[in-house]
Amino acid sequence: MKSKNTYASRGSMIIIWVLLLVLCAPLIVYATSYMPFFHSQDREETAMRAGQEVYLFHSGTDDVRKIVQVGDILTVYRITPTCEVREVGRIKAVVYIGETYLKGKVVEGEIKPDDIGKRGNVSCLVISAGVCKE
Repeated sequence: MKSKNTYASRGSMIIIWVLLLVLCAPLIVYATSYMPFFHSQDREETAMRAGQEVYLFHSGTDDVRKIVQVGDILTVYRITPTCEVREVGRIKAVVYIGETYLKGKVVEGEIKPDDIGKRGNVSCLVISAGVCKE
């Protein structure tokens, strides 16, 4: 017959494992995803207009560099609070920065952070007007 201490120690070990799982799960997710709080200082409602530079975040896969070439135009869409997708402007791809960022220049329209730039089946998230270093 097992003592009560054995059952108590098993219970406490299970509780410790559950707590570790709950605490570590968000860290695992942030290891491979875009963390918007890095660019939160640029989340003003200021719209970028023609001639201004913008930075876009993308997946960093080879497909992105094959489909979006420097000089290409991306159509920019905004998702409204009612989940309606509407076109708001165009961005010209200027240069790739690192593995997951793209510098662009607004060609037309008013672009805001969180808009989506698309070309073919590639989508890029507009993040800011000037945080990334080249």
